[in-house]
Amino acid sequence: PDPSGPAEGPPPGTPAGWDPGAPPAWGPPPGAPLQGWVFPPTGGYPIGAGPYGGQPWYPGPPAGGWYPPGLDPADQLVTPPGAGLSGWFDRCVGAVRRGWRLLLPILLLTQVLPAAVLSVLSLGLDPSAKWETTAVEGSTSLPDNFLIDLATVFLVVIGGSLLIGLVQAVGWAAGTWVITRQAVGEPVRLGDALRYGLRRALGLWGWTLLISVIVGLGICFCVLPGVYLAFALSMAGPVYLFERQNPIGRSFRMFHDRLGLLLGRVALVAAVVIVGTLVASVLEGVGSAPFGVDPLATPGSAIGVVLVTAVGALLALPAHFAQLVGLLVTYAEQRAHERPVNAAGLAGELG
Repeated sequence: PDPSGPAEGPPPGTPAGWDPGAPPAWGPPPGAPLQGWVFPPTGGYPIGAGPYGGQPWYPGPPAGGWYPPGLDPADQLVTPPGAGLSGWFDRCVGAVRRGWRLLLPILLLTQVLPAAVLSVLSLGLDPSAKWETTAVEGSTSLPDNFLIDLATVFLVVIGGSLLIGLVQAVGWAAGTWVITRQAVGEPVRLGDALRYGLRRALGLWGWTLLISVIVGLGICFCVLPGVYLAFALSMAGPVYLFERQNPIGRSFRMFHDRLGLLLGRVALVAAVVIVGTLVASVLEGVGSAPFGVDPLATPGSAIGVVLVTAVGALLALPAHFAQLVGLLVTYAEQRAHERPVNAAGLAGELG
């Protein structure tokens, strides 16, 4: 019988108890052979050849049931319900393997280089050496131009951080575009990725600033509220890029609808990011210590501290990879729990 029209009776071979009004979401399609048959064929039905004509059905883990049309267990980006942590991890690793040749220059240009430049500028403007000299001389008054020097450092750090945030938004959007397109086998180029990142950067940057303020205010209230807000808003960036509306509300809803699943995934990503960042910071601090409080005083020490800063920024590169890939794959998994979705559909949403 035609599945699009009214069903007059159970299809041939359907077991007793067939209910024509039951949704087919997690059961075999009408007309499925009885036990002992391999159904659907290995890899699923081809598009248009399955019992429903439009999309394939695949065997799924929920109680030995089936994945509905639109969910493919072999999807390279979307982790289907029931695949568990191993399925999520496999897709993260697969995204890095497919895309590292493009993701590496994107992250170097938009994450590593701006951070290294800001660190060097901060060292050049750091007035600590001048203040220590005044303290050694025994003066009880504030150093000359103390307030001006302090304001200059703050302006450079805050202004530089805001500018870096905009550049980072270009990288996050471009990296998301690369991973999603590659998951469906589409050819991608660095220039196209960066152009997409530039188109989406301003909006993503604005939402990121707002989220940073919200999380910062939460941290001011005994830290724990800030941690909660950071987890609850972790999906806001991908929501903006794919859905382009209400990223804060959508992220909160995703977090509370599947609290344990999302909390576990984001906690793993956060752990990798924190450990990677701390290791890079500690090694950079140890490497910079021999150059003293004024490392830019001589050309030799200046070259040395710049090299150490660059190496420290490079050591943080795995943390950038983990944050970009981990949050994107987590978002795709959350979407699959809401309704059937695949990488091709997500790629179309990016535009």
